[in-house]
Amino acid sequence: MPSPPPPEPPRPEPFPRGECAINASTSPPAVELRGITKRFPGVVANHDIEITVRSGTVHALVGENGAGKSTLMKILYGMQKPDEGTIAVNGEQVSFGDPGDAIARGIGMVHQHFMLADNLTVLENVVLGSEKLHGIGGRARARIKEISDSYGLGVRPDVLIEDLGVADRQRVEILKVLYRGARILILDEPTAVLVPQEVDALFDNLRELKAEGLTVIFISHKLGEVLSVADEITVIRRGTTVGNADPKSTTTKQLAELMVGSELPSPETRESTVTTQAMLTVQALRMAEVDLDGVERVVLDDIDFTIHKGEVLGIAGVEGNGQAELVEAIMGMRVPDGGTVVLDGQDISQDPTRKRREDGIGYIPEDRHRHGLLLEAPLWENRILGHVTERPNSKGFLIDTAAARRDTERIVREYDVRTPGIEVTAASLSGGNQQKLIVGREMSHLPKLLIAAHPTRGVDVGAQAQIWDQIREARREGLAVLLISADLDELIGLSDTLRVMYRGRLVADADPATITPEELGSAMTGAASGHLEHDRDPAAAAATVGSEDTDGSATSGGEDR
Repeated sequence: MPSPPPPEPPRPEPFPRGECAINASTSPPAVELRGITKRFPGVVANHDIEITVRSGTVHALVGENGAGKSTLMKILYGMQKPDEGTIAVNGEQVSFGDPGDAIARGIGMVHQHFMLADNLTVLENVVLGSEKLHGIGGRARARIKEISDSYGLGVRPDVLIEDLGVADRQRVEILKVLYRGARILILDEPTAVLVPQEVDALFDNLRELKAEGLTVIFISHKLGEVLSVADEITVIRRGTTVGNADPKSTTTKQLAELMVGSELPSPETRESTVTTQAMLTVQALRMAEVDLDGVERVVLDDIDFTIHKGEVLGIAGVEGNGQAELVEAIMGMRVPDGGTVVLDGQDISQDPTRKRREDGIGYIPEDRHRHGLLLEAPLWENRILGHVTERPNSKGFLIDTAAARRDTERIVREYDVRTPGIEVTAASLSGGNQQKLIVGREMSHLPKLLIAAHPTRGVDVGAQAQIWDQIREARREGLAVLLISADLDELIGLSDTLRVMYRGRLVADADPATITPEELGSAMTGAASGHLEHDRDPAAAAATVGSEDTDGSATSGGEDR
């Protein structure tokens, strides 16, 4: 006879509402890191890190790329062991051999790239690997619903992951770590793929978690968001802590200067360089795909647009609405069912990807690990990727390794890629430095058209400024850019023209000079279509309430850009 299931572990009692701050001040810190040092061959990732995270707070961790944030969180989550220093959790010194040890101590981590199986339900994803806790049936479903209700997550256990949007998937990831008993949550770039309305909802969830006594460590490059949600901020620069900041008395400018020693950059482009010469024309582009159940789904529906020399066309949309398929169709990575793609007057609809690259298409991919890098290859080999037949990488039919190495050293120098040398693997670089290497590689070939999918995702303010400057400079020289980004400030600031993509269709357009992130975010969720007009001045609108019709089309009313 099978043994009975183990009794359900008691759930730690949450702090009573309104008493969280009092209890947090008298209880030991949730996390204390003292003298944490971690060395890798040729580089010191962390040096003498000192951080104290109070219980029941949202503690933000900010720093430039390569500053050591990811390494530090991997140490706290048991993925790596420090060479020096100590970790204390709730006042007790600990040593983690693997993430299982961290989970047993109540630490959970939500990674930037979600780890969910699309073809499974929410319940199946949550219980996967934790079947012994509450089984896989009714008890598990009841526990998921209890957690969801307690923290305002709104998670439905029986929905397939593939039917959920990005924000809902993120809430499932948060629920997964709570299901395993986490009381300390590490969130790595949690707002990178969310529209403003979804960010607000996430922050409401974080405040709910905090009100129930949980502790959140929040890693982000978006300094305005950090200041709005954090109780305390720790800044890391070049592998060590350089100070703490009080969000109540700190500005984004001061925080940026503390992080990288320079002012917060702005993506805003003031002068127009748009010409009348068409560089990329896409007409009637259509694509359908068949899912696992044999059901055909339209992913691109009659797409039409033109990008001129010197023009940046920005496409806004919640991820999963056809942007990736559009890029892959233009690059020749996927074959559409119909339509044409014309580059600089030449129909390239039937050309292979390499020919399109040789004809002048630069490509910053959405997923740098899958489509932009060979992670286990050295940097100079990654410099060659996508441009094998072009100088300086090749001489005739042979690879010119010496020239490729020299040019890689130039890219590392000019794009400030933080690395001990060009012989190290791409995997050894931080995400932001990987991105700078890719941008440097693509811009080095003076493309006619640059397809930039999330070009500054996961990079710090200093690297953002450099990438934006490179795009603006090339735009002045006649570069045409197709820009896809989840950063609405970046889209609005860099674009000459804005289009909104929803369920495989271009449903709206907007003037970047007047549209706000809130209005653009509303259209991305399908709430608006056609030409998006910016709301009138709030004071003028208030003066005419009752004298003019109101059709309910107003959005959340952010400030003018």
